[in-house]
Amino acid sequence: MSVRYGLLALLSEGPIHGSGLRAQFEAHTGGTWPLNVGQVFTTLARLERDGLVEQTGPADDEGKIEYALTDTGRAELETWWSSPVERATSPRDELAIKLVLAVTLPGIDVRRVVQTQRTASMAQLRDLTRLKRSSDKHSDIAWTLLLENHLFAAEAEVRWLDYVESTLTKGRVSARAAITSDAPAIQEVTQ
Repeated sequence: MSVRYGLLALLSEGPIHGSGLRAQFEAHTGGTWPLNVGQVFTTLARLERDGLVEQTGPADDEGKIEYALTDTGRAELETWWSSPVERATSPRDELAIKLVLAVTLPGIDVRRVVQTQRTASMAQLRDLTRLKRSSDKHSDIAWTLLLENHLFAAEAEVRWLDYVESTLTKGRVSARAAITSDAPAIQEVTQ
């Protein structure tokens, strides 16, 4: 989740101080992505530096400073709302890296690595499914969307692990041979 754009979106509702932004961010995201205060203020400083937000005045009696979107900030936010999220620039996937290394380094019990992950992924899927069943049928739409996102991601991870195990079992790929062959390399997309 982009903290930068999350804060800009919240500021579109009106001026607010940093600790209020933190609380609103966590309230809107169901606490799924907790923010620390330092992260909020560091992001606000960058947004201010970039001309996307501005202070509305001096600090109040408690030392809190309210921030508001600038016209440039509103335009930046509108661009974000109207643009797709580029998955190619998403962070590195630790599980994918772990399994790629496991199949290419000698002495690693890849099936054990896959099974350990599958056990954890299935437990997460069961927990999420229980949570979904126990949720009120008319619960908050934002919470429902977040929960479904986690469910779909867990299901996809289990399916991918099934594929990895099936590929290993069938012996369709010799990873160590592929490293030394002329097979096309997968290039990392950096941010």
